[in-house]
Amino acid sequence: MAAAETDREAPSALCAEYLDFSTKDTASEWLRASDLPKEVYQHLAFHVPKIYCLGPNLNPQSEELRAQLQLLAPLEWYLFGEEPTLALARLETSNQPSQLCGHVFKVGEPTYSCRECASDPTCVLCMQCFLGSVHKEHRYRMTTSGGGGFCDCGDAEAWKEAPYCQKHEPNSSYCSEDPLAQLSEDMVARCYNIFSVVLKYAVDMLTWDKEELLPAGLEHPDRADTYYCMLFNDEVHTYEQVIYTLQKAVNCTQKEAVSFATTVDRDGRKSVRFGDFQFCEQAKSIIVRHTSRQSKPLKVQVMHSSVVAHQCFALKILAWLGHILGYSDALRRILCQVGLQRGPEGENSSLVDTLMLCDSKMWKGARNVYHQLLMNSLLMDLKYKKLFAIQFAKNYRCLQTDFMDDDHERVVSVTSLSVQLFTVPTVARMLIVEENLMTTIIRTFVDHLRHRDLQGRFQFERYTALQAFKFRRVQSLIGDLKYVLISRPSEWSEQLREKFLEGLDAFLELLKCMQGMDPVVRQVGQHIEMEPEWEAAFTLQMKLTHIISMMQEWCATDERVLIEAYKRCLSALSQCHGGFTDGEQPISLSLAGHSVETIRYQVSQEKVSIHLPVSRLLAGLHVLLSKTDLANRFPEQLPLSELSPPMLLEHPLRCLVLCAQVHAGMWRRNGFSLINQIYYYHNVKCRVEMFDKDIIMLQVAASMMDPNHFLLVVLSRFELFHIFSSADCRKRYRDGNKDVVQQNNTLIEEMLHLIIMVVGERYVQGVGQVESCDDIRREIIHQLSIKPMAHSELVKALPENENKETGLEKVIDTVALFKKPGVTGRGLYELRPDWTKHFNLYFHHYSRADQSKAEEAQRKLKRQNAEDSALPPPSVPPLCPLFASLVNLLQCDVLLSLLCAVLQWTTEPSGGHCTESMLQRVLHLMGMALLEEKQQLESSSGDDDITFSFTSKISRPGEAPSTSGSILALLESLQNAPHLEAHKDMIHWILKMVLNIKTQRERSASTSAVSTWGTSQEAVGERDKAERKRKAEMARLRREKVMAQMSEMQIHFINQNKELFQQSLQELDASAAPPGGHASSTPCTVGPEVLVCVGPRTVPLPERSRQTVTCILCQEEQEVRTDGRAMVLAAFVQRSTVLSKNRSRPLPDPEHHDPLFMHPDLAFGTHTASCGHIMHATCWQRYFEAVQVKEQRRQQRLRVHTSYDVENGEFLCPLCECLSNTVIPLLPHTHCVEQPCPVQSSLEVWINSVSQLTAAQTEVDQQTEGRTAEEGVEACGEGSSLNCPGSTFSSSVQEMLTTFGTATYKIGLKVNPNDQDPRVAVMSWASCAYTIQSIERLLTDEEKPLFGSLPCRQDECLRSLARFGSSCWTVAGLETVHKHFTRLLAAVVPDMKLNTPCVLDMDMFHLLVSMVFSYSSVPNLDQSEPSCIGSAHLHLLQLITVTHTVQILISSAPESSMEQENSGSELEEEEMTLRLYNTLRTRLDGLLPEVSSGWHLWRCVQAGILPFLRSAAIFFHHLNAVAAPPELTVAGHCQWDALCSYLSLPSNLLQLYYSHHTLLEPFLQGWCCHPGVKKALQGDEAVIRFPRESNRLIQLPDDYSALINHASSFTCPRSGGDKSRAPTLCLVCGALLCSQSYCCQTEVEGDDVGACTAHTFSCGAGLGLFLRVRESQVLFLAGKTKGCFYPPPYLDDYGETDQGLRRGNPLRLCSQRYRQIQKLWQQHSVTEQIGHAQEANQSLVGIDWQHL
Repeated sequence: MAAAETDREAPSALCAEYLDFSTKDTASEWLRASDLPKEVYQHLAFHVPKIYCLGPNLNPQSEELRAQLQLLAPLEWYLFGEEPTLALARLETSNQPSQLCGHVFKVGEPTYSCRECASDPTCVLCMQCFLGSVHKEHRYRMTTSGGGGFCDCGDAEAWKEAPYCQKHEPNSSYCSEDPLAQLSEDMVARCYNIFSVVLKYAVDMLTWDKEELLPAGLEHPDRADTYYCMLFNDEVHTYEQVIYTLQKAVNCTQKEAVSFATTVDRDGRKSVRFGDFQFCEQAKSIIVRHTSRQSKPLKVQVMHSSVVAHQCFALKILAWLGHILGYSDALRRILCQVGLQRGPEGENSSLVDTLMLCDSKMWKGARNVYHQLLMNSLLMDLKYKKLFAIQFAKNYRCLQTDFMDDDHERVVSVTSLSVQLFTVPTVARMLIVEENLMTTIIRTFVDHLRHRDLQGRFQFERYTALQAFKFRRVQSLIGDLKYVLISRPSEWSEQLREKFLEGLDAFLELLKCMQGMDPVVRQVGQHIEMEPEWEAAFTLQMKLTHIISMMQEWCATDERVLIEAYKRCLSALSQCHGGFTDGEQPISLSLAGHSVETIRYQVSQEKVSIHLPVSRLLAGLHVLLSKTDLANRFPEQLPLSELSPPMLLEHPLRCLVLCAQVHAGMWRRNGFSLINQIYYYHNVKCRVEMFDKDIIMLQVAASMMDPNHFLLVVLSRFELFHIFSSADCRKRYRDGNKDVVQQNNTLIEEMLHLIIMVVGERYVQGVGQVESCDDIRREIIHQLSIKPMAHSELVKALPENENKETGLEKVIDTVALFKKPGVTGRGLYELRPDWTKHFNLYFHHYSRADQSKAEEAQRKLKRQNAEDSALPPPSVPPLCPLFASLVNLLQCDVLLSLLCAVLQWTTEPSGGHCTESMLQRVLHLMGMALLEEKQQLESSSGDDDITFSFTSKISRPGEAPSTSGSILALLESLQNAPHLEAHKDMIHWILKMVLNIKTQRERSASTSAVSTWGTSQEAVGERDKAERKRKAEMARLRREKVMAQMSEMQIHFINQNKELFQQSLQELDASAAPPGGHASSTPCTVGPEVLVCVGPRTVPLPERSRQTVTCILCQEEQEVRTDGRAMVLAAFVQRSTVLSKNRSRPLPDPEHHDPLFMHPDLAFGTHTASCGHIMHATCWQRYFEAVQVKEQRRQQRLRVHTSYDVENGEFLCPLCECLSNTVIPLLPHTHCVEQPCPVQSSLEVWINSVSQLTAAQTEVDQQTEGRTAEEGVEACGEGSSLNCPGSTFSSSVQEMLTTFGTATYKIGLKVNPNDQDPRVAVMSWASCAYTIQSIERLLTDEEKPLFGSLPCRQDECLRSLARFGSSCWTVAGLETVHKHFTRLLAAVVPDMKLNTPCVLDMDMFHLLVSMVFSYSSVPNLDQSEPSCIGSAHLHLLQLITVTHTVQILISSAPESSMEQENSGSELEEEEMTLRLYNTLRTRLDGLLPEVSSGWHLWRCVQAGILPFLRSAAIFFHHLNAVAAPPELTVAGHCQWDALCSYLSLPSNLLQLYYSHHTLLEPFLQGWCCHPGVKKALQGDEAVIRFPRESNRLIQLPDDYSALINHASSFTCPRSGGDKSRAPTLCLVCGALLCSQSYCCQTEVEGDDVGACTAHTFSCGAGLGLFLRVRESQVLFLAGKTKGCFYPPPYLDDYGETDQGLRRGNPLRLCSQRYRQIQKLWQQHSVTEQIGHAQEANQSLVGIDWQHL
């Protein structure tokens, strides 16, 4: 460490050096020098080690300043020959900038790609260019950048149209002259010289691999023994491993280790120790030793400080070059020339080559800097971009090999630049022709997949973890090949043809290695022991799917290429299948008079592979021959005569038979690996180049074979030939093993389904005469036939092309209707009714489950439309000429034999062994044949054209090897079979079609035949209608009978339980009657003042004599009594800041905080909610104890959090599983036994009386404090017995009262429970007040009436809170409560000498609730007279109302400039308000502004005090159990009079003050004299204005991309300007946080927590709502262990969220969804939502929420 000090210079020496140094003189010396590199290197050798890396604690500001002055400024002076700032300004003015935008994207920045105009998905725009382009009106995709790419605005090849935004539009004055012409020759020469020197210096230093020595010319004479222990990043070790190792190796704290690890991860390296060599070497050895146990060790180097210094400056040089290039295109071109200039070593020796080839040896920070420079220079100029692309292609194999051995992510590898080069069509084709790029990529890919079997096929069986890791890296090569092929050529040159076909040969070699890989053999007897590796092969197939499709598309654009490709693919297939019959004895098959020879092969016994890419590529090329009609035009050029249909057919058929046998359950013992392979074979990601192509290959073979021979081979491969071949086949079939019979049934069904697909699937261009959109339309129709679907579901069900497009938008509106979503759910597409006729039950992409659902849905639809239930096949498009012979399959003898056999089995009494599915498929095939014949009849010009005669063949007997009649006769015999009711309609449809076709064939006969047919047709139709009508009538009669039976049972039940129903009906009438109805039965029915909730005239609701409730646990009914068993309500108490007006207020010290007076900013409150479910206290205690025991056992087993924390008293409600943490005891309403006071005392008398009583009690309390502890307890007990305000409580109720009071105290103050603390009662009162205020705010915001709109659970909770508060003396004791009352009274009656807050620092509703509850402690003046509680409550309300009025006038007076809008009806109120305000101004020495408008003052008072009055009405309504007036049970604005009347207050509240002017005048003086009032009015403290506005979540931008853009510029506050990886927005306060990262972890209550969790404690009292911007996901957090994700409020045009931004559709803010989230927050339901989410999804429990 001493060495560090010797290198440091005194500040005075530094200043002297600054003064002595002249940049201009240095530049002049360089100009005169004969050897510029030597001079510059000497300058750098002297100054760089003095500026950079002088010790362990770097000073970036000082380094930057000195580097600019002593290192960069001389370079700039040399370059420009004048003052650099002037020269740069002149260059910028004269510069003609590139039309390319070139904006390099930051991590997380939004990017936009036009789905309509982009050449490929990699063509993107930055936000500024997008907003200034026409593409914002198109269909576009929005994503977030991973960093590193740049904006393609201005690149004409990247866009099909509109390549420029408004900013980059080329103007008319733009000229294409060489930019170098704008610079003088002298300056051009200087640029070449200095760029050559500094770029070589930077390249040398960044590629330098010696740790102690420096390149020649840079050695410093005064070399010190100072070293850095440099730790490098890798992708193998975790954060935790690095942090732990650093703590051991360099003795740092955990925070320092976290900082080191974060920097290493961000920059790629970080020095972790500074000192002499031995000191650093010691740390290195410890790090290597600690990290080499499990895997390769962390890379650590001990580097000399001068080497590190020069490398730091090399990065600075590259950044400087990138900066000055932005001023002039000429400078960019010069740098490009310098970088690409070939060195003395010959080829690949340029500086750019050197950088690329050493890329894998550099650390992450160096890579990023030079990649940025390459993008700012070479990639911004098309000429040099091509030159760079050539060098990149030359080095491609070497670069990829380095990348395979590297462990860094591809985004920081130079190989990632391929996307910038290969996606440019002209560059890609140039590289194919000149550098044979396509072949290079494919062969490099094949070379890295070395594991083969004996036949040369890829083998992935024994892949280690390291090999799997490398396989993932090899897949990036497929991405490069995709970039090269993504743009198809419109014109072909001979060289392009030659190189493309050469590349195709290489690709066929790759496919030959895949043909037949991962073969499987059926496991018999014993289950397979180990699941074989299958994922790697399918991953490879998925990656190559688009490549194979693009290869075919390239071939389709040129006939010569297509013909040659077809020949080569056929040759490759022949090589793969060469001698596939060798060694096999052919067998002969005969059926229905036809015979064929085929090889002896059984799928159930031999090897079979699902991977056949060569066969499938040939199928695709064959379809292209048909589509382009080349087979007809140039038959001599095609080897069609060489084709062997059995060879083409064999392997795809084996694959399809394998799938059928798996469905039949024959391969169960082969495990899940085979099931997964079959799944992906049919899956939308693979099926285009797997399943679909196999069907096409079968169609190709069938079109070239005799149809009977084709079916015989199919029968043989399905291993079903023996069933249909002999005369006694039915007997053999029936007498077999039950399992075998079932398997054979399934195989027959699958075979029939395959025949349906081979004949019916014609929606591929080239197979059928269709357009490209017809196939997509058909897919959509069949998906929507299952059920209505969201847009995203449809997209997932459709295959994507290479541009990630499905073509959905082109046709969706023609076939479907869109229904928008509500507050929840998604927008859905429904199929238009007129498209249901295109439904095909045997659609080839249906899974079995899909088929079943679609069939059920379509039959249901037909029933609703009163149609028959037949689902006939739809009409299909005609076949192309090359496939025209496929239709003969439907009328060939073998198929007719199969159909006849199945129908014969069906006619047998037991149904034989024919399944319904089998019959259904046979009927479907017959329907297809009939439709085909009908179409031929309609399109033909005469009988000679018709080659299809299915009707005549099924009408002739003897077609089958049976003695039965014709197929048609069999069908007619089945139409009335009772066991075939489900198929009756389909059979009728077929018979009608046969009749129709026969009539059409006989149309040339006499017209009488036609009329006869018409009559018979009508007769059939009439019979059908009559049958349907009969069935409907029977169904109606059955329904009526059932309803009559139910009605009779109801009447019987009511008669048996008359008493119960009578009681229930009375209760129902009581609750349904208007509130006024209750009052009408009381004596006080006259006058509008009847319904009052406070005061001596209060009339409680007539309650039942016995209030009984049912325990949800034991189902026992229990009367609610104070002296019986306690009944409790499950409740959840939580801290809250929902109403807070001051989120910056620090959390109070829980041990010393006095919560008696709530500040009006409501910074922290305690909210209580309940689910409304009632239990016995004892039942609840037993339940909770059981939960505790269960939790203890679970923690020992699982050691993960649950959705509730038992240690903090949390549990789930036994009935609704709502999160709870305490219980509220149920108490009956306490009626006063005594009669009300005959005469209400005045406010003055009451205040004087209460003051005297309070003073007297205070003296007693002071005397009591002097006694011993025992005496004090006795006195307290005596006082309690004298002044107990209600009946005594049982021990059970008393215990529950204490439980709830203690829970509120513990949670509200975050302290340990202590039922002796005097604050227990205060916290309960505060919770009651805060809960009521929250509900009042919510009702106001939602414009709901004050009463009648709350759910019953909230009503029950408020009622229980109010009744608990009135019994608070049982929790705290009367003496404690009295002390509280004394202090509370002193706040509004300021003549008492107590320290109380000023009138501006008290929330009046909290004050009211506390005083009402604590009034029970006031002793009676004369024990012989009852106390008038109602009058006292009214006086308290009046007194606090006056206080609140004064508070509003002081704090919330309107501006004097406001205009008056007086209606003239409230002159008295206005005059009184103005007079009181002027009185206050006088008392406050003019600190209040002058206001002349009494109207405005009165409106201000009304608006400010309304929330208080509404809250008070709710409070007294539940406290005194008084009915609500009708006016307050409806929503409306004009409810002032009704509210005042209900509270026994005058409408003119100022009368309260002026009617007791003498009494209240001293109070007013006391309030105004408080020093806190003047201090607040003078601006020293913030003053809360009334009415307090409701808190809402922050306002979000309408367009989600604006939010992404805002977040992309957010940097981590602790990582030195590094971009945050997971920026998260607090929806409560708007703060952006760096979430889910080590850098921003802080310690809260002894635990390390992430930024979001820490923020919840300061912003939301432990609760937080966040929006994870890059994931478009709402995050709810509660405490450290609970959280869940919630759908975001942003929807796309299809009414769906896009969590993770995977689909990329533009997102807009849905105000309804956002209001729903806000409502959850305002209702304090977020924690409940989290609990339900975690219970529903157990995976959420395992997430470490505290680290977010």
